[in-house]
Parts: sequence; C-alpha cells; structure tokens
Amino acid sequence: MRLGLRTHRCGELRSSHVGQTVVVMGWVQTRRDHGGVIFVDLRDHTGIVQVVFRPEVDVEAHRLGDRLRNEFVIAARGEVAPREEGNVNPKLPTGEVEILSNRLEILNQSKPPPFDWSDNVDERLRMTQRFYDLRRPEMQHNFRLRARAAALVRDSLDAEGFVEIETPMLTRSTPEGARDYLVPSRVSPGQFYALPQSPQLFKQLLMISGFDRYYQIVRCFRDEDLRGNRQPEFTQIDLELAFTRPEEVRELVDGMLARLFREIIGVEVPLPIPQLTYREAMDAYGSDAPDLRFGLKLVDLSAAVAGAEFRVFARVLEAGGRVAGIRVPGGAALSRKDLDDLTEFVAQFGAKGMAWVKVNPDGWQSPIAKFFTEGQRNAVADRLGLEVGDLAVFGADSRGVVADSLGNLRKEIARRMKLIPENAFAFTWVTGFPLLEWDEEAKRATAMHHPFTAPVPEDAERLDELDPLAIRAQAYDIVLNGVELGGGSIRNHRADMQRKMFQLLGMSEEEAEAQFGFFLNALQFGAPPHGGIALGFDRIVMFLVGTESIRDVIAFPKTQRATDLMMQAPSPVGEGQLRELGLRLRRT
Repeated sequence: MRLGLRTHRCGELRSSHVGQTVVVMGWVQTRRDHGGVIFVDLRDHTGIVQVVFRPEVDVEAHRLGDRLRNEFVIAARGEVAPREEGNVNPKLPTGEVEILSNRLEILNQSKPPPFDWSDNVDERLRMTQRFYDLRRPEMQHNFRLRARAAALVRDSLDAEGFVEIETPMLTRSTPEGARDYLVPSRVSPGQFYALPQSPQLFKQLLMISGFDRYYQIVRCFRDEDLRGNRQPEFTQIDLELAFTRPEEVRELVDGMLARLFREIIGVEVPLPIPQLTYREAMDAYGSDAPDLRFGLKLVDLSAAVAGAEFRVFARVLEAGGRVAGIRVPGGAALSRKDLDDLTEFVAQFGAKGMAWVKVNPDGWQSPIAKFFTEGQRNAVADRLGLEVGDLAVFGADSRGVVADSLGNLRKEIARRMKLIPENAFAFTWVTGFPLLEWDEEAKRATAMHHPFTAPVPEDAERLDELDPLAIRAQAYDIVLNGVELGGGSIRNHRADMQRKMFQLLGMSEEEAEAQFGFFLNALQFGAPPHGGIALGFDRIVMFLVGTESIRDVIAFPKTQRATDLMMQAPSPVGEGQLRELGLRLRRT
C-alpha cells in the first residue's frame, strides 16, 4: 500500500512537530549505518531532515533502508522525535529533530551520481548532466529567487498601470544588429521567419494601438559570436510607454530595481540613481558601461606632456590622438614582472605598449623619465595627484584605443590589487549617447542603439546641417558594476523622421519600404510620442544571486559555441524533414 501524499517538506520540521506522524518525500543525500541503526539525510528543495530506521521500530522499513543509496527517491512515514543529547546539528534548521520511520517506500532508484557536488566540477560536465546539477541547493536557491524576482517585476509594473502583452516568436527578419535565427516556413516554401532579437517593433506598434503602457518578460534570440556572459537566447524585461520622457522611464526603472534589491537581498539602492554622460564615462572610465566601485580614473594628460621629448607621445598628439594616465595608489610596490604582464594585457586591446612611472622618495623611476623636464613631470603629477608610493600608467594612441586599453587596464589592476569592495553595488545611468557611430569595416554609419531611436529635439531640427556623427540621441543605459543591465530610448514617432533615420544609415527609400513598410505605414496613423527600455533579466538575477556566471541563473544554458550539451543541440535532421521544407544542404 502506497503512503499517499506527503504531509510536510523536509526543511519544515521543527521541535514544534515533535510527537506528530508525518510523511516526507525526497532524495537520499547520505546514508549511514551505525551499528545496525540506519540514518538517512533526506533532501528536497526546502532543506534536509534526518530519518532514522531502527529494526525495533519497523523491521521492513529497516530492511528497505539498508538498500538505500545516494539520490534514491523515497517516501518515509514516521513520528517526529527530538534528537538525543549530543546529536543535535546546529547547522541545520531541522537539526533538533529526526523522524523515526515506521514505513518506507522506494519510489525510484538512482545510478551513482555523475559527480560530487562538493568538488570543483568541470562546467562542461555540469552542463551535460544539467538535470542533476539543478538539484544542488545553490541552484535550487537561484531559480526560486529568479521566480520571486519575476513576480516582483510584474507586481511593480502592474501597480504602475502597465499591461502584459505577449508578442510573436515567429516574425520577419530585419537588418541591423546581430544575425537572426531563421526558421523555414513549410507552407511558404523558400521563405523564413526569424526569432525575435527583441520585441522592438511590436512594442512600438502597441503604442500606436493605444495601449499606453506595455511590458513583458520575454525570451529573445541573437545569433552572434558568444563571449563573456552572453547567451544565444536570453530573457529581458521589456517595457514601453506612450507620452513619456527619458526622466519618467528612468524614474520607473529606479523604483523597480530598488524594490528588487531591497526585498530580495536587503540592499538599499540610493535613489535617484546617478547619471553620467556618455562623454564623461568614456573620458574617465574608458567605457560606456563604467564600473564605479573603485577609482583609477583615466586623466587626460595631452596638455601636460605636449612638447615632451618622448617621441611616442609626440607622434600621437601630432596625429590628433590622446595621451591619458591612471594613478594607482600604492602601485609602486608592483614588480617589473607585474608591469610586463600588464603591458601584455593592454596589447590585446590594440595598445602598442604601456609607459609607466613609479613615484619613489627620490623622484621618478621609469624608462621614460629622462624625456620629461621637471616642469612637465610636475604637470603630470599635479594632473594625476601623484604621491610617493604611487604608480602612474599611460596610454597614448587614438581616442578609441586609449579608452579601450586603459578602460580595461583599470579593471584588471583593481582586480589584481583587490581594490574592488565586496558586496558593493554601484548603479549609474549613462545618457547623452551619439545617435550614430562609424563602422570601419562596413564603411558606413550604424545606429549606436537601434534605428528607431530619436535624436534630441534640438538636433532633430537641424539634421540636414549637422555632421551625422555629431547628432545626439535620446538614449539611456542603466549600468551596474561595469555591466550594462539594459538600454532604452525615446523613439521616432513620426514617419518622416523615421525615414530620415533610415537615410542616415545608408538605406534607399526602396530598401526602407521593403524592410519596414508595415511600420512606416503605421506611423502615419496617429502614432503618439513614446519610449521605453529593455533590461537584461538574466543579468539582474545574476547580481541578486551573487554569481559571476550567467549560466548559474539560466536553467538550461548553452556553451560559448551555442550548443546544449545535455540535449546535444543543434543536431542533424532527416532528409525527409528538409525535403518537406524545400531545403537542401550544401556540401562543403
């Protein structure tokens, strides 16, 4: 006879349950035989409880208990009893009690576990056996926290009058941005759907449809080369508002993020979240997603070193480049090998070298010191605020290379010297982006955010007079600890302005009509001013959980080669399926 439904979860039992008969179910964490008495740590998502099998309590339960092994799935009935003196486990919430089992049912057996949770397991093995990896208490915690976060997001936006609307997963392919994942159509041979990179156009169409405030927690897809914490499919908090301004969008997001961090991990986010302009972020941090948890700012030294005999700096300045430096407090303690390692580090970001100066009690120690007059050395020291014991590192190249190399160098130095405070959360908004940027490879202007971003009103009135790369966008990004959590903008709500944007991107009228005719048509029928933002939900949860890997907050993630090791996807398909879709593979 089966035991029926469970009465309690494993982690719920306390001293107040002593004397009650309970039924618990879960996985065997460990089994121990102490002189014929069998002790089992039984686990479910709420925690662990000790179940004891004694032959004098029930012979059959004891016999079955002797067969148990790790990860067997069982149901046990018995009386909750206080643990004997000396056997209390203060590390467990259930550590004062145990269950004296008088009935055991083995619901399923298990092969030996594929790996030991206590080991530093190779990530490929974890992903191949993901179903088992997800049983770990840490992973159970991560995904229950993720579910709580999603509920709070919905609650916050519902309270602000937003309506949740689902948009299509099968849509049309559009240019710009990353490559689309394409889905062949069986009923329209030779034609394809695309999986959405974002619901951008649909949410703008919803504003034109009069919904005023829309949101969804939505799956998105990008077929791009993966690096760092990127996945080919990811989840974003997508929202759009009609009749809005950037300040209103930022205020809404401020409140939602503050609530998430306060209610889930007890962290108060000071409001309003501060702002930096794009130019300030690039000049001082070398990145439009700056990490503000530590100093090490980039300082422009072009004027201070002008006229110095150091030819590297002179050539850069003659070519219109930039010389910048970073003060590293206490950095004079770094060895020559440390400095050589940092020089190699910046090379991967296009830097041709890294000049440095140690400030010793008797003056500068550096291979380049002899090229500077005393006045130039003083000017550099004043600009950087150098003191005895400090290190100064320099970058000299085009603005882009200096920003990229020194921007990454400051983070690497902070990491190596342990300058990053633990459990710190430094939010900032970055605003004032350019509307366009130059793509050197394509030899044309591209949208810095996307083609539907509106220029600032002052620039919109002078589009034909301005250098296209000087046009400013009504765009804004939210950044946390050097990671972009999301980006948004005010959109073009007039068809003529949207057509002008397509022209700036080098699209002909025919191309714009072919790709976006449906959208340009909709803009002509009373489209209200509107804007919004998309926030990376996976990245937000990653910070709430306190992990450095986005794979720890995505249930079934993919590798950097966009493969699912457990499902073995992508995989070949049969000739019959291809024939039905009107496809034939090209043999290479």
